[in-house]
Amino acid sequence: MLRLTEVKLPLIHAEGEIRTAIIKRLGIADDELISYVVFKRGVDARKKSNILFTYTLDVAVRDEAAILQRFKNDPHVKPSPDTTYHFVTHAPSDFISKVEQGGDERTTQTVHSARQGVSEEANAVPPMKWKPKRPVVIGMGPAGLFAGLILAQMGFRPLILERGKAVRERTKDTFGLWRQGVLNPESNVQFGEGGAGTFSDGKLHSQIKDPKHLGRKVLEEFVKAGAPEEILYVSKPHIGTFRLVGMVEKMRETIQSLGGEIRFQSRVDDIKISEGQVTGVVLAGGEHIATNHLVLAVGHSARDTFEMIHKRGVFIEAKPFSIGLRIEHPQSLIDRARYGGNAGNPQLGAADYKLVHHASNGRSVYSFCMCPGGTVVAATSEAGRVVTNGMSQYSRNERNANSGIVVGVYPEDYPGGPLAGMEFQRRWESRAYELGGGNYQAPGQLVGDFLAGRPSRNFGAVQPSYTPGVHLCDLSTALPDYAIAAIREALPAFAKQIRGFDMADAVLTGVETRTSSPIRIKRHDGDLQSINTRGLYPAGEGAGYAGGILSAAVDGIRVAEAVALSMMRTNNE
Repeated sequence: MLRLTEVKLPLIHAEGEIRTAIIKRLGIADDELISYVVFKRGVDARKKSNILFTYTLDVAVRDEAAILQRFKNDPHVKPSPDTTYHFVTHAPSDFISKVEQGGDERTTQTVHSARQGVSEEANAVPPMKWKPKRPVVIGMGPAGLFAGLILAQMGFRPLILERGKAVRERTKDTFGLWRQGVLNPESNVQFGEGGAGTFSDGKLHSQIKDPKHLGRKVLEEFVKAGAPEEILYVSKPHIGTFRLVGMVEKMRETIQSLGGEIRFQSRVDDIKISEGQVTGVVLAGGEHIATNHLVLAVGHSARDTFEMIHKRGVFIEAKPFSIGLRIEHPQSLIDRARYGGNAGNPQLGAADYKLVHHASNGRSVYSFCMCPGGTVVAATSEAGRVVTNGMSQYSRNERNANSGIVVGVYPEDYPGGPLAGMEFQRRWESRAYELGGGNYQAPGQLVGDFLAGRPSRNFGAVQPSYTPGVHLCDLSTALPDYAIAAIREALPAFAKQIRGFDMADAVLTGVETRTSSPIRIKRHDGDLQSINTRGLYPAGEGAGYAGGILSAAVDGIRVAEAVALSMMRTNNE
């Protein structure tokens, strides 16, 4: 097939116009076009009076070679890449029985492939001796979920350990904080099945390099689990919290149907390491589980786990992240600023934005996790601290738009070792709890008052969405002075791009601290194992290798592949 890019059509157009545009673009007759598929559809809103849809299309034609020759110098007409996911290996056919029997040695001659629809003959391998210990995955956010799924699809029967609860029980606990101000430190926005991304906008786009098209595998698995098929082709796909809940449950069922095991409320309190090699884990109740292949996909808020692996000597380092405040505007203001007279068009939906400002004090300020038609949510996982995040449902039809307005911070801002960034986060989360009144309300301030340097007393046209509630105050001490100064400078600058962004009644809510992990668990580029602990595979956002649902899921796939190849290689020696 051919891949056509930058095919533009008016906002209002019939489906048949896509076919006409392809024929015109390639200069072919109607009967030479066999079929086409929309691979990607984006919106070009640079001219508000003439908003366009921009298509990337995969096209089947009668004489592909001739067309490629004719367009050999055109970057917008190329062969379609192969986006099919290819498993790197499969577990030997008796791996399952050997796990169940405790890992006796036994010669095997074929690999497990029945679930993949691949013939035993095609997958024949030389005899090998196996002493299998099933791979263990810690954490069931996007990275852990996909690591477990891929390992299960390859026949390795992973064991997934999740400290929190199953997603529906976890949802009840999360609502307990939002509605009653009651925090469960083990089951909340950060901990539990689905990870932190479950209570978010469900964004599924990323700027990572993805030469193997692993992101396509992620999207296809989400569609199988119940996501709308449009996520395969819209340029900025999202799912929303309620849909994510059902999808995560279906993916769990898939893993279990393939022989994987999932255990909730199973916090790992220790990792056993012998001569630089992982040998097992110890759960909070004292149970020991043996393994030589451990995927650590705990997310960016597992601070006790970070402390534990640091004590065990696993190499970690401090890394940059960002801190700031959430801002809320009427969604209608953002729609008008982005789409002009087309604001409210159902074809466009709720508008988003992406903003960056380089402040005079050297700090970069940018919008983070923008949630059109969404809400600001309580996202703490530790008692006595306040953390904010943003969330949207699939419909994105709430009255406010919100995003983080955050400032980059660096290890030199929090000297003191690899865990100093974590303590830096805790400091400002505790300050937010204090400013909010000590009851999990968030401290807030109107933008006009924030810019003028005076406390806020009453809400105006924008009513905040954060629950348990927002306590108006002066946010000038909610963040470091350099961050406050940079944000004060950035808001009027952003208003030059989004008219009304600095409106006096817009609401700021503090604090946003969990933008990304404050540490990196350093790993080798090749086999993805910890640089000083064999058998330990740091994965996803908590390990410092992802930033969002899609990138974390892709990293989980990469790590699962590395684990599978290591198991095959180790047991073939």
